[in-house]
Amino acid sequence: MMEIRQFFMDLKLNIMFIMKWLVIAMVLGCICGVVGAAFHLSVDYVTELRKAHSWIIYFLPIGGLLIVFLYHSVKLDNDPGTNTIIQSVRQQDKVPLLLAPAIFLATVITHLVGGSSGREGAALQIGGSLATGMGRLFHFDKREMSILIMCGMSAVFSALFGTPITATLFAMEVVSVGIFYYAAFVPCLCSSLISLQVAHLMGCQSIEYQLSSILNITPVVFVKLIVFTIVIALFSILFVLMMHYGHKVFKDKFENPYIRVLVGACLLLILVFAFGTKYLGAGMEVVDDAIYHSISSYDFILKAVFTAITIGCGFKGGEIVPTFFIGATLGYIVGMILGIDPHIGAAIGIVGMFCCVINCPLTSLILGVEIFGSANILSFVIVIAFGYVLSGYFSLYQAQKIVYSKTSPEFINENAR
Repeated sequence: MMEIRQFFMDLKLNIMFIMKWLVIAMVLGCICGVVGAAFHLSVDYVTELRKAHSWIIYFLPIGGLLIVFLYHSVKLDNDPGTNTIIQSVRQQDKVPLLLAPAIFLATVITHLVGGSSGREGAALQIGGSLATGMGRLFHFDKREMSILIMCGMSAVFSALFGTPITATLFAMEVVSVGIFYYAAFVPCLCSSLISLQVAHLMGCQSIEYQLSSILNITPVVFVKLIVFTIVIALFSILFVLMMHYGHKVFKDKFENPYIRVLVGACLLLILVFAFGTKYLGAGMEVVDDAIYHSISSYDFILKAVFTAITIGCGFKGGEIVPTFFIGATLGYIVGMILGIDPHIGAAIGIVGMFCCVINCPLTSLILGVEIFGSANILSFVIVIAFGYVLSGYFSLYQAQKIVYSKTSPEFINENAR
C-alpha cells in the first residue's frame, strides 16, 4: 500500500515538473527564438553587406575599438565569454544581464568588418543571459537557475543552427565531461523545439547537407578512419592551443585592450592582403565547397590562424563555426590522401573536429545525423569514439570540467586544458 501511495506521489511530482517547465520553456523558447533569429539574420545581413562592399574590411581597427569601448561601457572588460555560461551552470552563478546585448552587438560588428569568428559562442552567451534575466524576474532558486540557463543555451543554439536535438544535448553534456544533466532534458528539449519554430517563422533556415555517397566500412576503411581520426585529433589540440595562447600572448604583450585590438586588426589586414578574404567571417561557404566542390590544401591552417588572432585580440563571436570550417577542409584533404571520398571526409571531419574540441561525443553524433542524415552514422561513430580519446583533455572551453577519465572508470574532476 505504501509503495502504491509513493508511486502516485512521485507521479504527481513528475507531472507538476513537466507542466511547470513546459510553460517556462514556451516563454523562454519564444524569447530566445526571436532574439536568436534576429541575431542570425543580423549576422547574415552584415556578412552580405561586407561581401558586396569589400572596402568595409578596412574598418577592422575601428570595429575592434568599438567592441572594446562597448564592453568597457557595460563593465564587462574581463568577460571570459562562453566560459562564464559554463561556470554558471555548474557553480549555480548568475550571468551578467548586459552580456546578451553586448555580445549581440559585438559579434555583429565583428562579422561586419570581417573578423574570423562564428556565432554559437555568442548564442550560448545570449541564451544564458536571457535565461538569467527571466530567472531573476521570477525569483528562481539556484538549482532552477542552472536548468534555466541550459534552456537558454539550447534555445538560441537551436534557433541559429536548426539542430534542436544537438542543441539539447550540447547544453546537458558540455558543462561537465562524463556527467549528463538529465534533469534538464525535458526543459532543454522543449525550449529548443519552440525556439526553432519561432526562428523558422522569422525566416531562418536549418543547416542541412545531402551527401552523395555512403562510406562502406571494411577492415581497410576502418584502419583508414583511425589514421584519419589521429590527424583530426592532433590538429584539434593544436587549434585549441592556438586559441588559448593567442589570447594569452595578446594580453601579455599589450595590456591596453585598445592597443591589443588595434594590433590584432592590423595583423588580420596584413593576412587579408597576403591570402585574400576567404578566411574572414564564419566561412560557411567554404564548408559548402568542401562538401560539394573542392578547396585548397592549406585552408584549415589559415582559418585557424585568422580565428586565433580575431578572438585573441578582442573581437567577439564563437569558435564552433570556425571549427566546422577547419574540420571540413582538413577532412577533405586527409580523405583525399587516404583514398576516402573527400566530400565524405569533409563531413566526418566536421563531426570529428567538433567532438575533439568540446569533448561531447553524443552531441557530436547527433550533430552529424541532424545535418548530414544517418546514412554515414557508422563512420561518424568511429571517428567520434576514437577522436574523443585521442584528443586528450584539451577543450575550447577552459571552464569545462573533466569529471571522469577518458581511459578508465575513474573520477578525476579537473579543468580542461
